[in-house]
Amino acid sequence: MNIANKITISRIYLSVIIMILLIFPFYEFKINFPTFLVNGNILVDTRYIIAGVLFIIASTTDFLDGYLARKYKIVSDYGKMLDAISDKILTNSLLIILAVNGMISLIIPVVIVVRDIVVDALKMFIGNRSSAVAAIPIAKVKTATLMVGLALTLFYNLPFELIGINISDFLLIIAAILSVISGIKYYNMAKQFMKESA
Repeated sequence: MNIANKITISRIYLSVIIMILLIFPFYEFKINFPTFLVNGNILVDTRYIIAGVLFIIASTTDFLDGYLARKYKIVSDYGKMLDAISDKILTNSLLIILAVNGMISLIIPVVIVVRDIVVDALKMFIGNRSSAVAAIPIAKVKTATLMVGLALTLFYNLPFELIGINISDFLLIIAAILSVISGIKYYNMAKQFMKESA
């Protein structure tokens, strides 16, 4: 277990903490998180602010583990797989929670989660015939766009909300579109192996 993989696993732990923070019924135990008004009309729940801070920390580890793995030449198939799993746990769980809580459109998690299921199956298929598949560039852009969009959503799209520009939703829509495009690219990568297996 090298340092890069340990950092990746820490992202999974942070993801679980974020999930608990946003879905656990604290009110049943008389635990209330403070809320406050911004600009007189934006009601902010501090649970989401705390989750936003944790999410930014977790997202930073996504860059850090890859950087360290490349710097110290400790890139491995296990590390690639673990990185992909931790990313999905972090982003997809949050997408579902935010959609259930009415903070984002349900279409966004449906598109992204379905795409991830298909892509993971394609990666397993390719991996059984070659080696583990690392994220392609457009998929990395998708992940970065998604993470920024989710972070802004957790922070109630502030400060952009103050000037009426919905950057958070725009970024999530772009991430969904990039998800579909990258999914098609992964399918094209798998096609040659499908032909060999046919």
